[in-house]
This record gives sequence, structure tokens and C-alpha cells, in this order.
Amino acid sequence: MKGSAIRPVRSDIMDQEHFIRLEEEFGAHNYKPLDVVLTRGKGMWVWDVEGNKYMDCLSAYSAVNQGHCHPKILQTLIDQAQKLTLTSRAFRNDQLGPFYKELCELTRSHKVLPMNSGAEAVETVIKAVRKWGYKVKAVPRNQAEIIVCENNFHGRTIAIIGFSTENQYRDGFGPFPEGFKIVPFGDAAALEEAITPHTVGVLLEPIQGEAGVIIPPSGYLKDVKDICENRDIILILDEIQTGLGRTGKLLAEEHEGIEADVTVIGKALSGGFYPISAVLSNKEVLGVFMPGDHGSTFGGNPLACAVARTALKVLIEENMIENAGKMGQYFLSQLKKIESPYIRDVRGKGLLIGVELLPEAGGARRFCERLKAKGLLCKETHVNVIRFAPPLVITQAEIDWAMERIESVLKVQ
Repeated sequence: MKGSAIRPVRSDIMDQEHFIRLEEEFGAHNYKPLDVVLTRGKGMWVWDVEGNKYMDCLSAYSAVNQGHCHPKILQTLIDQAQKLTLTSRAFRNDQLGPFYKELCELTRSHKVLPMNSGAEAVETVIKAVRKWGYKVKAVPRNQAEIIVCENNFHGRTIAIIGFSTENQYRDGFGPFPEGFKIVPFGDAAALEEAITPHTVGVLLEPIQGEAGVIIPPSGYLKDVKDICENRDIILILDEIQTGLGRTGKLLAEEHEGIEADVTVIGKALSGGFYPISAVLSNKEVLGVFMPGDHGSTFGGNPLACAVARTALKVLIEENMIENAGKMGQYFLSQLKKIESPYIRDVRGKGLLIGVELLPEAGGARRFCERLKAKGLLCKETHVNVIRFAPPLVITQAEIDWAMERIESVLKVQ
């Protein structure tokens, strides 16, 4: 028996250690967060339960591109929640069609399929592209192959971790589904060499965020797009983290002037207010789905669609994408000026930036903890990389404020 007694949590205790103890005692230990307990956010800034103020330089892994608690998105959430929140897809609702139309027009897509999480959207794509391979390309049944890249991160489901190259993501979770080939990221020749008559899709991130903000060589995406077109293969870009303004363009693919056949977006699609993701596709790929082939009780619910419509609107109307490009360039240039015995490399595009440290620096986490103590929140990735990805509303003055703290921490012996 799991037990049935509910012990109320005291609401008068505002001590961080109290909340941390609750998490440690009752929660699964599948995360290792920094020990800060947040209770409020506005724009670039968040506050902990003890009243301390911090600059957020992670944006919930780019889910809060529009800044915390954006007032227009908040008002939409309130208004829609008072009218209708969920119908399931058994019925239609008055937010879904407009959401489809606006998103297609914004991204030049033909069709949309809404889901809830990014991983769920990636799973949707795998199903759709495989079925396209059988129905359209005439690949023999159950022999479809999808090419992915080393150091990829597309989510945490069984199928997705099955083609991960990160040992921890796979350890203890097999057996895994088959049908995936892994090639080096940034190597178009290796990708082309891996293609067989059974290859139906290529799935990759324009920039590998979780791997440490790994940026491929210039021209790589265009080369991959050309290869896919020439070999009748569906190019799938996972823009869950890089999309919706993060790199200074609406979609990161725009930096190389290409359009993927299928694009996956999520995270900032709701500005951090409500789970929603989407598969953006040409008619041919999503056209293979028939009623009953795929679905989700919450996917495309009116509350999520209404919130997403406003989240997209404020990105455009408030020039957040252009600001990400301009401020990202400034932030990157300032980081590159730091003279530190610990820094190996500084790289990024827009406001997706990684500072890679030398192994002798002792790992990135200790620097993130020092920055937290100075009022700046960021997170390590792949042990030695500090990832900076603030909301797209950041100003030059706020970057200067951040740089004082970053430079002081990275210069400490």
C-alpha cells in the first residue's frame, strides 16, 4: 500500500531548506537542481521563498523565451480558463483552427499536429515518417530507417533514448526499438554514406543544446537538405529548443535559408504557461495519418491553443526575435573578452550560448553555484559547459549586470 493519509504542508514556513527536504523525502531523485526554491517570476527575474532576487539565464531550458509571467499571455490563460479548457479531440473547439492557421502562416507550414511535450511530438514524427516511408516511398514493411546524430537529445521516452549516445540515458532501460542509424553531427558526407534504400528520414537539431551548445559547420544544414531532397528522404529538424526566436531567427533553419520537411517545436510555444508542442509538416507527411492512427486527450486543447496564439503574437509584436539576435551577439562578444584560466571555448547563436571549461576547471557546476550566490541562475550541461539562455527580453544593461558576476566567477583561481 502506498498509504492514504495526507499531512498538510505548513504554508507559513518560508525557509528554503524546508522545501528542499520535502522534495528529497517525497520526490523521485531523477534531477539534481541547484538548491534554490523559486516562488515568483517577472520578465528576466525570479525570486526565491526567502525573498532573494535572481536573474534567470536558463529560461526553463528556453521554454520562457517571452519572459516570466508575460502579462498578455497570462491574461489569455485567465480568459480562456474561464470559458473552456478541454474538449478532447472527440469534438472541435474554436481555438484549434485559428491556431493552425496562424502557426502555418508564420512558419510557412502546410499542416500542424499539436501535442503536449517535446518528446511526445518527436514520437509523433517518428510514427508519421515511418508510415510515409511505407505508404509513399514503398519501403518494405517494418524496415524503415531514420538517421540521427551522435550526442543528440530529443527527449526521454524509450524510443528516443534508444538512439541516444549518452550512456546514462540508456543504462537500465533496454530493450529499445530498432530502426535508427547514428552518424556524427556536422558531417554531411557521413550522413550520406549511411543512407540505404530503406532510409525514410533524417532527424537532427540545428544546434545541439543539451550536448553543450554544439554548432555545426556553416553550410551543414543546407548540405543535409540537398541530400534529403536528392534521395527522397524527409528532413526533420528538432527546433524545440532552438526555435521560436532563441537563435535570433524564428527558426534556426533560417540561418542557412532552408526549410525542413517536418519541424518540431515546443517549449516557448506557450511562453512557459502551459504544455504544448507541435509538429509542423508538409501535406505529404502528416497526410498519412488517418482517424485513429494517432492522438492525445490533451493535444490541441483550447486552453493550450489560446495561450500559444498569444505567446507567438508577443514574440513577433514585441520584437523579441530581433532582440535575441542583437543581444545574443553582444552577450557572446562580452563573454569572449573574459581572460580566464578555465575557459576552453565560448560559442553560441542568438541567446543560446555555451561556455566550455577546461577539464582542470573541476566541472561547470561549481561555477553555476557561485553564480547563484551572486544572483544569477544558469545550469551546467555535459559536465564542463555552462549554458546561458536568458529570456529574449534581456537588455544590454542586464547583460552588463550579468557580465560583472560571470567575469568575477570565471576569473577566480
